[in-house]
Amino acid sequence: MQRTVVMYVEIGCFLSCLSGWILICSTLATEYWTFSEVSSVVLTTGNYYSNLWMDCVSDTTGVSDCKYYPSMMDLPVFLHVCRALAVVSVIFGFWGAVLALIGMKCTKIGGSELTNSRVTFAAALTYMACGFCGMIVYSWWGNKVRSDFVDPYYLEQKFELGAALFIGWGGSCLVICGSAVMCYFSARKSFPRRSGLLFTQKLRKPPTYMTARTRRTYMLPGSSRPTTVIIPPSHQSYRESRGTRASGGRRGTQEKSQFPRTLRPLVDSAV
Repeated sequence: MQRTVVMYVEIGCFLSCLSGWILICSTLATEYWTFSEVSSVVLTTGNYYSNLWMDCVSDTTGVSDCKYYPSMMDLPVFLHVCRALAVVSVIFGFWGAVLALIGMKCTKIGGSELTNSRVTFAAALTYMACGFCGMIVYSWWGNKVRSDFVDPYYLEQKFELGAALFIGWGGSCLVICGSAVMCYFSARKSFPRRSGLLFTQKLRKPPTYMTARTRRTYMLPGSSRPTTVIIPPSHQSYRESRGTRASGGRRGTQEKSQFPRTLRPLVDSAV
């Protein structure tokens, strides 16, 4: 019963992560990251919008024109970092899907139960990295647009938040939530000795106890390795001599007990 519940939870988390990843991928091809509308006359309105790769303009007649950024070396660092994070997010999402398909219980592609759980745990971490990379891109871009819009000293054309940012935020939230739940359930199966806690100290074996004057083998509880004590010759001869004296003392006591002591009659010294 518990295995069936975990299997359906993994399927739901995988579908959530996959849907979020598709939404993130769709934003890369969407032009409406930023949007601005400029009205020159009553019958003519210009719409300006842009994304990571190009700037576009359209009017009320339906004619639109897009132009890619002319030089990559002339772009600001902000745009380069956003491009890199967006591409990394897509790559992480792809490999997260591959690992999830291998490690989930419903696919039966992996090996043992423990191996499948650990592969699923790796998929959850990969999906989580995908979601956080996407969230950083869209949040950073939106914060820049907002700061430029409310800045009174910014004299250039001001833009507003486009539809792609909201789609990206929704997709990133789906990926992060699905990967967090998948990570929790897979970690409980991946690390059984830690009772479901991922970051706890590893259990240690009990220490080995040895005595100096014995030559025996002890088996400690919880340990499968016997411990043999090697005694130096000085200690061994001391033990043998001590045992000889002890046995001699016991033998003499037994002999004395076999011959009871005879009591002599008391003779009066006066007689």
